[in-house]
Amino acid sequence: MLVEQAALDRAEEECRADADERLANREKGSLRRVEEDRDLVVRMTESILAMYPGCLPTEAQAIALHTSRRGSGRVGRTAAGRALEPEALDAAVIAAIRHRHTRYDQLLMHEYSRKQARDAVRDAIDKLLERWRAGT
Repeated sequence: MLVEQAALDRAEEECRADADERLANREKGSLRRVEEDRDLVVRMTESILAMYPGCLPTEAQAIALHTSRRGSGRVGRTAAGRALEPEALDAAVIAAIRHRHTRYDQLLMHEYSRKQARDAVRDAIDKLLERWRAGT
């Protein structure tokens, strides 16, 4: 494509002229996203504790931090997770228990399929969920 030099020079000048403004907007956007993420973690932690009063606050916060990490693709970043829908939070809590409180990852390393490993740890997950729901 052919472009006149004067038009190219004008476009480059316009680009340079608003470079500082674009940079400032990117920085503001970045700060806003950090605040939004922090707020989501706080609200998610509170919601997890309301659903699971037996869960330690530090554990609930760790779950919220992990599942809500921007760009992670985890349930906490879905629309349902950000809306604090109980099903999404349940999924996040169950996943956390599976990885942090059972031998699930060890089973995977010993060539269990995901289904076999999940079946093997289901009772342990259910027992801890029951305790956390009951507040004990």
